[in-house]
Amino acid sequence: MYSLGFDIGSSSVKVALLDVTTGKAVNSAFYPKEEMAILSPQAEWAEQNPSDWWNNLKLALKDVLAASDIDKSTIKSIGISYQMHGLVTVDKNGEVLRPAIIWCDSRAIEYGNRAFEEIGEEHCLSHMLNSPGNFTASKLKWIKENEPETFARIHKIMLPGDYIAYKLSGDIVTTKGGLSEGIFWDFKTQTVSKELLNNYGFSEGVIPTIKETFEIQGLLSSETAKELDLNPGIAISYRAGDQPNNALSLNVLNPGEVAATAGTSGVVYGVSDQLKYDPASRINTFAHVNHTNIDNRLGVMLCINGTGILNSWLRKNVAADLDYVQMNHEAEAVKPGSDGLLMLPFGNGAERVLKNENPGATVKNLNFNLHRRGHLLRAAQEGIAFSFKYGMEVMEQTGIETNVIRAGKANMFLSPVFRQTLSDISGSTIELYETDGALGAARGAAYGAGLYNSIEEAFSSLEKVEVISPIPENIDALEVAYENWKRELI
Repeated sequence: MYSLGFDIGSSSVKVALLDVTTGKAVNSAFYPKEEMAILSPQAEWAEQNPSDWWNNLKLALKDVLAASDIDKSTIKSIGISYQMHGLVTVDKNGEVLRPAIIWCDSRAIEYGNRAFEEIGEEHCLSHMLNSPGNFTASKLKWIKENEPETFARIHKIMLPGDYIAYKLSGDIVTTKGGLSEGIFWDFKTQTVSKELLNNYGFSEGVIPTIKETFEIQGLLSSETAKELDLNPGIAISYRAGDQPNNALSLNVLNPGEVAATAGTSGVVYGVSDQLKYDPASRINTFAHVNHTNIDNRLGVMLCINGTGILNSWLRKNVAADLDYVQMNHEAEAVKPGSDGLLMLPFGNGAERVLKNENPGATVKNLNFNLHRRGHLLRAAQEGIAFSFKYGMEVMEQTGIETNVIRAGKANMFLSPVFRQTLSDISGSTIELYETDGALGAARGAAYGAGLYNSIEEAFSSLEKVEVISPIPENIDALEVAYENWKRELI
């Protein structure tokens, strides 16, 4: 038996095929080969056409099926991972009314800030665990205030993953996890927040039927099966936002477990069983994939915008003659602490962990007689690791103790300098795995469809490929560098 995983990102759509029996990936593919277009009609706006997600899904799926010598009737489940916080609106005929407003769009900030005050900071934080901020609910409020004709035609709202599931099955449904990502969910009443709906002037009728994360949420329709060259009736049995799904992909499900990613931006995602929050909203808390009304499983999420994008900028502008492996070698030739050179990586927009400040990237203590290019390359990677450590200190205030970090062996975690620095400065062991979001979604779907008897069984074949532990002799120099780095930040 086989399970498909669809990972709907803002850059590309990835499809993976999992052999349920062996727990191994059969094939995977992604489209487009260049980054998907993001529309920006005005500054700070970011939109995508949902049809682009669907068309790229079809292309990636076609490649996977062509490369896989399997009987399609043995594909029994489909799981979906998706970019968080987006907003898709459809009319009574299920037609998309406008381009989706995606996660990195900033137009709705003022509406979220106003609702935070009007509903009450204490109520928002204790019930929804977040400020309404710039999340999905506030984006819908923006449409209501600025595109009233469109708002009047809205039959249902969807997150990006809900839309893909709708295209597959014809059923418009969502999950508690998705609603919590949009800041619609009240964790104390275990319902959609009446206070938020009333404040924003939304009818509860725009909210789709709510399903569990792991269950059969719909079946592949005959019409869509023909379009995708699949058999009808395949169970759509899992969906989650990309960061909760990344944690699932790494088998991070229980209180005290932590997952991380470090691509263009970076995320540390810890699981808690406590309804806690950061009063300054520097980190966010959402329902994790295995959250229930009985057992709290909350994902506490730190996001750093300026992560791999700094390393990429250096390659383009400082080390154009090197590839990333060569950059890492040059950085490794410099001792920990970079001989006093410091770099703050915050050059990719306002940082939530800095209370939405945008200080920009900074290089400090540059000495023309001492520092070489290798110092810049190492200081950048140390600065990224320091930003993770800074955010992890905020996370500790909500009960997330980071002793072991699990990550996919990809992006910045391919760098020995970055991963060793993060291990040394955080005191954490880092475990690396060969997995990704599409494969995690396929595993989740197989469990949701009953192809595995437990989540533990679904992840029994997940292989740890490398372990990084703190090196004691590095720690003193890095702790001095980190304290100096924090002083520059403050």
